[in-house]
Amino acid sequence: MTALEQGAGGVALPGQGEPHRARRIPFPTVDEISRHCLQDDEPETVHIEVHLPGRPDPGRLRDAFRQALRTHPRILVREAPGPWWRRRYEWEVTDGPDVEPVSFSPCATDALARARERALAVCPPLTASPPVRLEVVTEPDRTGCVLVLTVNHTALDGPSCLRVLATAATLYGGGGDTEATPAPVAAPAPERGGGARGLARPVRIAKDTHAPRTGNAMLLSELPVPPRTPGGPTVNDQLLVATCLMAARWNELHGRPPAPVRITMPVDDRPRGASEMAIGNGTRLVEVGFGAEERADVRLLTQETPDPAAVARLLHRTAARTRALKAAPGAQLGVAGTLLTLPAVPVALRAAVTRTLRQAAGPWTSTTLLSNIGRIPYALDFGEAGRATAVWFSAPARMPRGLTVTTASTGGRLHVTLRWSRALLDDAAGAGLAGLFQRALAATAHAHTRGTA
Repeated sequence: MTALEQGAGGVALPGQGEPHRARRIPFPTVDEISRHCLQDDEPETVHIEVHLPGRPDPGRLRDAFRQALRTHPRILVREAPGPWWRRRYEWEVTDGPDVEPVSFSPCATDALARARERALAVCPPLTASPPVRLEVVTEPDRTGCVLVLTVNHTALDGPSCLRVLATAATLYGGGGDTEATPAPVAAPAPERGGGARGLARPVRIAKDTHAPRTGNAMLLSELPVPPRTPGGPTVNDQLLVATCLMAARWNELHGRPPAPVRITMPVDDRPRGASEMAIGNGTRLVEVGFGAEERADVRLLTQETPDPAAVARLLHRTAARTRALKAAPGAQLGVAGTLLTLPAVPVALRAAVTRTLRQAAGPWTSTTLLSNIGRIPYALDFGEAGRATAVWFSAPARMPRGLTVTTASTGGRLHVTLRWSRALLDDAAGAGLAGLFQRALAATAHAHTRGTA
């Protein structure tokens, strides 16, 4: 355990006496790039939604969440002020929250819909610790409650915040902190390459909106977890293929010619234990390409019911690609991200360069992002309020990509969130795209089952 995880100095809260100098941490690469590219019209929020069969006691939940924050002090950060010529952004680690992080919304029939809207539109500020808020939502016709967490993605990612919530659940229930159940680790494979890359521009999701607006929207669904067999394509491979089929079919229906699909995929190698998991933005991004090798099967894959044999071939190629990508070492945002965050010039100048390069690289941005959290490894047991029955996540869907697919599984069910930019899709188009994903995933599971029969 690092000195930071053991505890760090902070800014005194009212009634705690004179403040002393807070511990400072330079922004890591991912945090800095995100900070450079913030936009008010598309907030960089991660939304997490946990459904409980009962309702927790407000006072005990607030106490448990505060204790969990102190157990993982890296979440208790705010951006340190500094002059424009400073070489780095820095986090200040505080010894407690600057603001109350837990709130209870008035019980109303539309309370959950409004909480979801806030999670996409109102980002916790970086100037107050912690950059996360927890909202407890109840509705008259719902026996339990929903915990809606909103995370500022510049400071934290979804798995980090879920680890903190798991600690809060354990503290609330009065038990010792239980370690996460480890997920199986795939063996490295000798294959190389991540599919179609090179200089080919990835296809964009066809725009379909009658009233372009700012901000994000999302649609949540619950599906069966796709089947898998030992040594065969993983659930993540099937989700990648389903996402590719969804994008290709959507563009076919909108009159777009076939073009390479490229999917950004976060890879998270962190342990999930309370003492081992690094809190922050801890994933690295890889890109899975679909294009040249899929060209021969493009008509078979984009028809209303994809050909099972063509889907099976795509699954096999995708499994090889993802094994190679996961096994290969690499920086979180690649060499370019590392170079852009070298503190050789003031951070304000690096910010201007980063924004310019991001805009210039827009046409080569991947088609979409698929973030598969996988099976939730924590019990999330809140005592008399019960264990979590469903957990949804959503990742920011900023243009030019404009679409993200996020999945997690709880209790043998797959919880899928499609999140899109309102500049790209309206609500009707988003629902249509979600329907295509469901059908593509069913076709993928069918092809996988046939291929292993």
